[in-house]
Amino acid sequence: MVHTLIIYDSAFGNTRHIAEAIAQTLEKQGTVRLVSLPDLDEIELTGLDLRILGCPTQGHGLTPAVRTLLDGIPRGSLEGLAALAFDTRYRMSEWLSGSAAHRIARKLQKAGARLILPAESFFVVSREGPLEEGELERAGQWAEKAVEQFVSA
Repeated sequence: MVHTLIIYDSAFGNTRHIAEAIAQTLEKQGTVRLVSLPDLDEIELTGLDLRILGCPTQGHGLTPAVRTLLDGIPRGSLEGLAALAFDTRYRMSEWLSGSAAHRIARKLQKAGARLILPAESFFVVSREGPLEEGELERAGQWAEKAVEQFVSA
């Protein structure tokens, strides 16, 4: 049984939809707490096996709320915690669009978290969405792969 916390920030609902697809898949394997960043009060890490954080890519990087959250996590405080990072962005070369997921991943690793899969991007058609066809299914597959990775580690 995997106990998971998914924290997300979403501007137009696309990142929320991805987070919900991930949660729906992970609920088959354990307990999931799905929290929108504006609704996050305290981060309770006890009893957690997996922490997932995602947001839309804005200005080649993180949303201000996610940047504030990550900047407030002391170095080493997530030592040993399994983690995943994802974002939503345009389908184009990462050097053109940037990737919030890769920045989240780096900051989580600096805090001591262990990434069980590489950071993942899910793609939107335009700034406000919708998600590209098949992205919700791909999010579920990514979550399944994460559980397999977690269990085998």
